[in-house]
Amino acid sequence: MEKRKFRKVMAANRGEIAIRIFRAANELGIRTVAIWAEEDKYSLHRFKADESYPIGRGPHLARDLGPIESYLSIEEVIRVAKLSGADAIHPGYGLLSESPEFAEACATAGIVFIGPKPDTMRRLGNKVAARNLAIEVGVPVVPATEPLPDDMNEVRRMASDIGYPVMLKASWGGGGRGMRAIRAEADLAREVMEARREAKAAFGKDEVYLEKLVERARHVEVQVLGDTHGNVVHLF
Repeated sequence: MEKRKFRKVMAANRGEIAIRIFRAANELGIRTVAIWAEEDKYSLHRFKADESYPIGRGPHLARDLGPIESYLSIEEVIRVAKLSGADAIHPGYGLLSESPEFAEACATAGIVFIGPKPDTMRRLGNKVAARNLAIEVGVPVVPATEPLPDDMNEVRRMASDIGYPVMLKASWGGGGRGMRAIRAEADLAREVMEARREAKAAFGKDEVYLEKLVERARHVEVQVLGDTHGNVVHLF
């Protein structure tokens, strides 16, 4: 595949995350674009970019969006990317970074999404789908449920089948948002409701699931990066 030099990159994020993107782009001689919700109009990331544009407010919207809602609006982010002339979007992490719908919207608009392909995100960005993929290829996993239904009686039954204590997780996104350890059935309904609300606010999706809580676990992680040109590296 022919290598493409980006002229202008927009960060579909805010704060320190966006500033890191701008710093890397500046080192590569790439112009940068910031987006900002009204509540972030004095945020530092707005002034660290070569250009900045407001999102979430204006006559083109039926109503003004809230601060997080603005950054989660695919239509708004794509609108500003086109307005600014950005030829690529870096999502950072959180917000729309693990949204296959956003990656597809970028492709439809002719803008490069700096991240995985939509199909990859659907298989690996969703934890339930990633677990199912692991099972398909013979990788052992801890007991877990499918996405939880709205029926709390069914949720209680599913939790009982797994066995307490359980860990409640958001199916999409990361960073610990929506994660809760639940040790008794009495806490289940409250924690599920709060986790759904937190996941919805952080990732735009409120899908959650349960898995067996492994206590005193040791976290072992190897990060592998690959690009569209066939380069693959691991970070030890």
